[in-house]
Amino acid sequence: MANTYTTPKIVTLEEKILVGFSTEMSLKDNKTQELWKGFRQRSKEIANRSSDDFISLQEYPVDYFKAFSPANRFVKWACVEVENLEFIPEEMNSLILETGLFAVFNYKGTAQNAQAFFQLIYGEWIPNSDYILDDRPHFEVLGAKYKNNDPNSEEEVWIPIREK
Repeated sequence: MANTYTTPKIVTLEEKILVGFSTEMSLKDNKTQELWKGFRQRSKEIANRSSDDFISLQEYPVDYFKAFSPANRFVKWACVEVENLEFIPEEMNSLILETGLFAVFNYKGTAQNAQAFFQLIYGEWIPNSDYILDDRPHFEVLGAKYKNNDPNSEEEVWIPIREK
């Protein structure tokens, strides 16, 4: 595996206002590439961005991880953080990411290699930590070091948690 597993930072996230595209999908019926292609083409229309970063966000149903299956449906977002909701481009949606506790992991590698990384988080780190998954969105921050499909690509993985 290209990635080295590290201990996360535990962070309290301040509320974020996001704007972008969202679609329902499953891992089996993965529409991530089409979602991002459409969003990247139109992201310059968002005038009031508060960061240059892109955010890939997942809203999972409450029981998603309890009875995991690649066919389980969830909502995926391709979005950016904005200062306010005064201007939302046509066909885009908004989401308020509420304040909460997150475990922040650094991931280096390609999307193809991410499955083993996430397995370590959900299968080893969370069960052996002082935390449990919280029912809030999970997201990845795709900053300046993110390079799509590059083994040297880096991103932050934000997992919502709460104390056991």
